[in-house]
Amino acid sequence: MRYFAVSAVFHYLGPAFAVLLFARVDVLGVAWLRIVVAAAIFAAWRRPWRRVGRIDATLAAWGACLALMNCCFYLAIDRLPLATVAAIEFLPVIALAALGARTSRNLAALAIAVAGVYLLTGIHLEGGALGLALAFANAALFAAYIVLADRVAKRPGLDGIDGLGIAMLLAAAVVTPLTAWAAIPAFGDPIALASGLGVGVCSSVIPYVSDQLALTRMARATYSLMVSLLPAIATVIGVVVLTQIPSAAEVAGVACVAIGVALHAQPEAPPSPSRASAISEAEPGSA
Repeated sequence: MRYFAVSAVFHYLGPAFAVLLFARVDVLGVAWLRIVVAAAIFAAWRRPWRRVGRIDATLAAWGACLALMNCCFYLAIDRLPLATVAAIEFLPVIALAALGARTSRNLAALAIAVAGVYLLTGIHLEGGALGLALAFANAALFAAYIVLADRVAKRPGLDGIDGLGIAMLLAAAVVTPLTAWAAIPAFGDPIALASGLGVGVCSSVIPYVSDQLALTRMARATYSLMVSLLPAIATVIGVVVLTQIPSAAEVAGVACVAIGVALHAQPEAPPSPSRASAISEAEPGSA
């Protein structure tokens, strides 16, 4: 629980500080600083090249996902309130659960969340179509992030944080040719560089390490339920750090999404043959 609490706060506190940095450095330049700073920290801390032989499609996909997700997220929060982007982020998570387990509970959760997103998109559609498109792209990538992070956290023979270090180095390799040019002005601005270091630590080191520690200790369904708190946390951070005061409709939209995330349930994985056998043997009256 405590690891998730740390992740929840820094998941949006770091990006809120990044929004303040946008006044000094291009948005994509800030995204590059965030990822490269995190990759450098993981390289010094975990020396992930020792595990280079463990790189597979999952780690490669996770690295690419981190790179593209961070870019889309920053481009979105440069155009839309932090709380709006945070709320949209969770729609694919609920939709995937509804498709995986077509229960009345999941369908109700999806309907409530869709209503919340409709409220938010209706508010920001005029003049914000690009921001909304980026927010939905970030949402799809965030759903992929949860799945890939969970697989790495529970992968035998590889520590989840070492896997994260490998993925972050791969993310830096992906994002550098796309966005490094935008960070060049920061190298002549010590304040921007120091701020970029802080953003990298707050956005990509503390929350992602906390995610790995949380996912190794809880089921993905439980983790997905806990993230229902994140839209509300993003709203509070947006108010305190960025003075983004939400309207009544925005509060209602964020609340609907949070309720939908809290209500939905992940489909249960079928028990393994050995577990099914153990259950059968333990049942009263079994042979």
